[in-house]
Amino acid sequence: MDIIPLIDRIGEGPTAALFGLLTGAVFGIAAQRSSFCLRAAAVEFARGSLGPKVTVWFLTFATAMAWVQGAQLLGLFRATDARMMAVAGSWSGAIIGGLMFGVGMVMARGCSGRLLVMAATGNLRSVVSGLIFAVVAQMSLHGWLAPVREYLAGLAVTPGGRNVDLLALLGLPGGAGFALGLLLSAFALALSWRNRIGLRRMIFASGVGFAVALGWVLTWTLAQSSFEPMAVTSATFTGPSANTLMFFLIPAPALEFDVGLVPGVFLGAFLSAALKGEMRLQGFDDAATMRRSMAGAVLMGFGGMLAGGCAIGAGVTGGSIFVATAWLALLCMWIGAMATDLVLDQRGAGVAA
Repeated sequence: MDIIPLIDRIGEGPTAALFGLLTGAVFGIAAQRSSFCLRAAAVEFARGSLGPKVTVWFLTFATAMAWVQGAQLLGLFRATDARMMAVAGSWSGAIIGGLMFGVGMVMARGCSGRLLVMAATGNLRSVVSGLIFAVVAQMSLHGWLAPVREYLAGLAVTPGGRNVDLLALLGLPGGAGFALGLLLSAFALALSWRNRIGLRRMIFASGVGFAVALGWVLTWTLAQSSFEPMAVTSATFTGPSANTLMFFLIPAPALEFDVGLVPGVFLGAFLSAALKGEMRLQGFDDAATMRRSMAGAVLMGFGGMLAGGCAIGAGVTGGSIFVATAWLALLCMWIGAMATDLVLDQRGAGVAA
């Protein structure tokens, strides 16, 4: 794909932002139509069911792996160039941050990506929680919370200044990731059949996975064609939420993939909900719900930055290229979410997932 004419016309930064906008729009439409949500899946699983919410999440995860690994086999992307693979990962950050994020997304009733999608449909609770998430993420990246994050992340890191590739660690051939993606996708399709997931919802669930692959391919292609170093990345919402917030707060901000991604998701989800007639204003039910959601957003903002990614960034995007700390963070997010549902919700009268 020759993107040099586009770069020559509008520049590298605007091209990166445009690619982020495109990736985000695809993600927003697909996530809104499929109701993709790790929190909902974890709660459903914690309550002993492999129902439709688990199925949608698993279908997204599996197809993302198949899409991304297939793109790599076709030479459209190289995982070793990905930003999260090219830098040292944190085992301690993945564990502590993953657990915190899992707790937070149950308290806030949605992960950071889901909050953004819901905010686009008129959910004011998600707007408030999402803004708190972005502020705390920025504080954890460059602000008052950064020393705490750096200390916790430094307790145990991957060797050699790079993250660990699980496929290479296990000595598996290059096509193993694609084969595993296909195998998991077949299992997800079987779950979809059992749970009577409609074809349209299945397509949109796999569309979330496709958006992850699209981001990887577009940013890798841009990195190969640009004169300045460009980060090879894809859909994630911890860092991009913080960067997008600062984009609107500082003079002469730089355009990049991250600051196109978040508006793209919002725009895609907004258009999808508007066309489906699913736009409606919603607020907090009561003061207790507001306090719980705000506390959850704080935990997600710090936990996601510490873990090296959110439920999407680590859980799907990092998982699709077999980043070891991303898989560990994802596991801890599931554990944190299920434990929180057990302690906060299941012990009560029973709260709907």
